[in-house]
Amino acid sequence: MMDVQAWSGLTKLREVVDRLAPKLRTFANEKGGVLYDVPDAPLPDPDTPAPPRFLPEYDNLLLSHDDRTRVIDDGRAVPLPPGNGAKRGTLLVDGFFRGMWNLDGTTLWVSPFAPLATADADAVSEEAYRLVAFLGGDDVRVSDS
Repeated sequence: MMDVQAWSGLTKLREVVDRLAPKLRTFANEKGGVLYDVPDAPLPDPDTPAPPRFLPEYDNLLLSHDDRTRVIDDGRAVPLPPGNGAKRGTLLVDGFFRGMWNLDGTTLWVSPFAPLATADADAVSEEAYRLVAFLGGDDVRVSDS
């Protein structure tokens, strides 16, 4: 419910959420709070790792959670540059905020905050090459953290 309020900017949504709740699938988070989802969405096995993802600036995933520790576990702030000058996206590894990325000309630059395990680094590289091809670039550079 607090995520809905954080996402929408609206308050006093208890009545609306209570009306929708019987139609939604619910889960308990690590702190015992209720999370809502659509009823028929497929669910992966709980042990399935989340693939690396390159998110754009101001992505809803980082902004719409009341409790951002589900995606940012090290106390790092949500990357919100002042004004409308965002030029860097965020990198998720296994569902957590682990670095930044940007496209400079035709080169995709990836900057993890800390060294990645070999399997994670390989997966990030594969996803980076898919992204740079989609963006029309031609090179990927991963900085040493």
